[in-house]
Formats: sequence, C-alpha cells, structure tokens
Amino acid sequence: MKTVSIQLPDTVFSARRKGPDEFVREMRLAAAVKWYELGEVSQGKAAEIAGLTRADFIQALSRFKVSPFQYTAAELAEELSDAD
Repeated sequence: MKTVSIQLPDTVFSARRKGPDEFVREMRLAAAVKWYELGEVSQGKAAEIAGLTRADFIQALSRFKVSPFQYTAAELAEELSDAD
C-alpha cells in the first residue's frame, strides 16, 4: 500500500467539524463516489479506494444521491435486447 501526504490548512478540519482521520476517510469516499459517478472507476475499484466493502460502498452512494446503476438508456436497451 502507498502512503500519500497532502498538506491542508488547519481550518478545513474545523470547517467540516471532523478530526484529521475522519476527514481523510470522508475525502477518500467523496473522491471514490465522484470518480464512480463519472465512470472513471468501477464500483469495485471505487469501494477499494474508499476503503469499504462493495456492499457498504453501494449504501454510501445513496448518501451522495448517486445511482449504483451506471447505464445510459441506450446501454440498458442493448443489454435488455441481448437478454432475449
């Protein structure tokens, strides 16, 4: 596992009312959710980035109002037509 260090102003912790450890967990989750929403990472990879199980990541998506289903209407129609 790699460690990445970033410098943040002390004020970000008080603004979010979180300690550094909780802030970092939230930052990882927020990044993972956004990258998943943009289609840049899979659900499994996003869960790994967030440090969660896939089931817990899917639950977290609802908190951010992001659908766990990342299909366009055309992709869904194609998937359904292949099912016949």
